[in-house]
Amino acid sequence: MLELNSNETLFCVMAAINAAGYDEGIDLPDNNPVRKQLRDYLAGQKLAVLPNLKLFYKHHMQRTAAEDLPQYISWALSVTGPPDFAWKTRDVDVPPDAMALDGLQPLMIDFYREANLGELWKRVQPAYDQEIRRYHTPLLNMTTTVDAYLRASTADFPQRRFHAYVEILAAPQHIQTFHYGDATWVVITPAAQPLMYDIRHAYLFFQIDPIMLTDRAPLKQKRSMLDLMGQAPLPDDYKTDVVLLASQSLVKAVEGRLDKDPGAVDRATKQGYILTPFFSSQLSIYEAQQQNMRFYAETMINNIDLRAETTRLSSLKFDPAPLQRKAQQVVVAGPELSAAGKTLEKAETLYSARAGSPGNQEEAKTLFGKALDQKGEPAEHAQAWYGLARIALLENRGEVALEAFEKTLQSSPDDFTRAWANIYLARLYSKHDFTLATKYYQDALAVNGASDMAKQAARSELQQLSKNQENQTQ
Repeated sequence: MLELNSNETLFCVMAAINAAGYDEGIDLPDNNPVRKQLRDYLAGQKLAVLPNLKLFYKHHMQRTAAEDLPQYISWALSVTGPPDFAWKTRDVDVPPDAMALDGLQPLMIDFYREANLGELWKRVQPAYDQEIRRYHTPLLNMTTTVDAYLRASTADFPQRRFHAYVEILAAPQHIQTFHYGDATWVVITPAAQPLMYDIRHAYLFFQIDPIMLTDRAPLKQKRSMLDLMGQAPLPDDYKTDVVLLASQSLVKAVEGRLDKDPGAVDRATKQGYILTPFFSSQLSIYEAQQQNMRFYAETMINNIDLRAETTRLSSLKFDPAPLQRKAQQVVVAGPELSAAGKTLEKAETLYSARAGSPGNQEEAKTLFGKALDQKGEPAEHAQAWYGLARIALLENRGEVALEAFEKTLQSSPDDFTRAWANIYLARLYSKHDFTLATKYYQDALAVNGASDMAKQAARSELQQLSKNQENQTQ
């Protein structure tokens, strides 16, 4: 199951380390403007906890700034979130890199309270929402392509979850991936173009690794393959775990097939993924038959000829240089943006940056209106109405906002927009019409593709609305 969202706990941790000394990539052009705005705001506050937070960050610095980030993301994924930031599991089950930051909890509790992060989180949500919208279609197209190739189904491993979180306070041009048990987390940082190659790699591994784990017994019979790793420039895990080696080798082989890049196999092999050529040769046979990858993988594993592989790899020279991909970008199937879609991208960017310049809001309003008159899909026109409605709220024009949100719902919006339009309508009606407000909250909760943030907002606000109604009738 795939989830694309933002995460409040991750936002809180990223805000804290940005205040404490995390400066990686701060001057790069792909930074989201919210990062600088938040850093400037926090720098102007007199936070009592900040000296201790800076000292903690300094004491836990790694060899490079790029290595500082993963441990804090891991910690954020391992705790329950504000205001307590307690471990989600027993100490023994906490990932080692997260446990290495033991002692951060009391600092985060104080920082959350002193910096008023709960309110800041609400204020920056539009910027996160914009990033989520940017990745929605590319991610959907990517997962559809991968699932179709593997013939994968959610019924294969129903307990597994793939979480993609956008994080705009991190240094740009990074994809951070974490595999914990049945869950995979991919943290996406700002980039001019969606970093779909790395996200697809994580998703392929997410789909393929449980297949290999299922077939671990026949794979372990091929364990002598590890003796051929020699001086392969890979972490030691790959030289001791044949399941991991097979999983990543199959991922590399599938990538080569999807990208129609025959050179990918040779590059991966020289990097140490020594089973990539074998799997690549088997994929043409797999494509011609009807089984899905979950069941066909065992056939491929049984076809591994240890003697033939030993002969093939005997003259292999590993390449210690960093792997250079032929293409940094994955071409994701899907229609090119319409005229309305291109205008909406500009409008949403200006809307998210409105705090930095009052003129941005007015220009965004103009572009949202322009998108309505341009050729585009119904969902794009719905997004234009949604943009105009949000700006009307900022201008305190409630009746105009109400009408625009209604038109949003009438224009076949995507699930993300549909859920939030219902929530905004519920908020507007909650002041004078309990029945209609309740209906819109329930409609939001009924949207299958609503984000977790939207569902959480609808659920909590509906509960509060019900309590208020009870108090009025008593």
